[in-house]
Amino acid sequence: MTTTPPAATQPVPGARAVPGLPADFRWGVATSAYQIEGAAAVDGRTPSIWDTFCRVPGAVVRAEHGDTACDHYHRMPEDVAMIAGLGVDTYRFSVAWPRVQPGGTGPVNPAGIGFYDRLVDRLLEHGVTPWLTLYHWDLPQELEDAGGWPARDTALRFADYAEAVHAALGDRVRHWTTLNEPWCSSWLGYRTGEHAPGRRDLGDAMAAAHHLLLGHGLATARLREAGGPDLELGITLNLGDHAPAGDSDADRRAARLADGLGGRLYLDPLFRGHYPEDVVADLADRGVTLPVRDGDLTTIAAPLDVLGVNYYTSHRHAGTDEHGAATGPDGRPVDRDVPYGRPRTAMGWEIVPEGLTRLLVRLEREYGVPTVVTENGAAFDDPAPADGSVPDGDRVAYLDGHIRAVADARAQGADVRGYFAWSLMDNFEWAFGYDKRFGIVHVDYDTQIRTVKASGLWYRDTVHLTREAAGQ
Repeated sequence: MTTTPPAATQPVPGARAVPGLPADFRWGVATSAYQIEGAAAVDGRTPSIWDTFCRVPGAVVRAEHGDTACDHYHRMPEDVAMIAGLGVDTYRFSVAWPRVQPGGTGPVNPAGIGFYDRLVDRLLEHGVTPWLTLYHWDLPQELEDAGGWPARDTALRFADYAEAVHAALGDRVRHWTTLNEPWCSSWLGYRTGEHAPGRRDLGDAMAAAHHLLLGHGLATARLREAGGPDLELGITLNLGDHAPAGDSDADRRAARLADGLGGRLYLDPLFRGHYPEDVVADLADRGVTLPVRDGDLTTIAAPLDVLGVNYYTSHRHAGTDEHGAATGPDGRPVDRDVPYGRPRTAMGWEIVPEGLTRLLVRLEREYGVPTVVTENGAAFDDPAPADGSVPDGDRVAYLDGHIRAVADARAQGADVRGYFAWSLMDNFEWAFGYDKRFGIVHVDYDTQIRTVKASGLWYRDTVHLTREAAGQ
């Protein structure tokens, strides 16, 4: 059973128009395949690295996994009706590589691609634009066994996969994102081991980062060749505002290096055709060299139409520890997080909406690329549904502050063209299992009943009122 929100009549309390967002501003909600689909061994789908990682003792809270998740694979028609009922014009979803191309190579699985074929058609029937992400972390396990993203061949396989998906859906899908958050795939997956596949090696992480970007570039070329003039191509990066905690050289260095590894390592090759020199030098000091071959950077820097920005928080950096030392026990320069002193979400992330404004303005100033906020949202400890409602005022306040931060960025000249709330519904939150809820729709994982939260109703009405104020 799905609780579909009623059409907006009397706006819910607190909903109001957001000045400065134009009539053609894009409004959406976002999900990813492994987090919601379930049906992990249905219709020919083979394991991904996340299926494997979830079975590693201690890797995921309570050893939870995405075998069922939100059962979206079987409940897709009702979920699409729910999306349409929220009044958004765009749905950002990802395609599961091991569902479409079991094992990561070879022919397309008709049953797997058939699910996305039906999803796209159903969205279009409801007047919702599909915004497709090709890779949201679910690498086929066979490709990890062959080396994973640190191996160059994985980038080549990704380009093949991208071309195959476009051949099936490109006649109806205009908006294509190659990768979601390659920093997470490379750093959390191969450096810290917090995410699948759970490796802990800096050299592997940096090789993965380069080959993710190379895979993006190769896929972009294939999609450009196969797509029509209306094709809109992009990549989504998770970014924040990295500021020095004070005016010291050490603080500025710490902020620069954090921004380098977390942002410029991806932005500079994508939009400037080279890796940032300071990051390359810092990696060399650690004995790591990026595996760049002739022509790679030209491939990576293929022109894009839009940059997806996933934003959750920002950071301030100090270059000394609490005792004033500039180097740590490992001999490396200190990078100490200095809190803003703001309220935090259930993830422990500080709520810094003005950081989103600064980030979007900076992206416009330094890279000159149109942006869409492809993820923004917050986990909170929501109350259980009662009388068909979930009062989640903290999430309403979070969304309101960040949407207005987007309007502030536009007022300062940033070409921001849309905002997608993360997430449509509560789901499998990676290493946190089902412990953290980001959704604007509550999911009872035992019954799979969906209940639109107060934030979902607020979002629906805010979208409606903002469009109305913009003359749409």
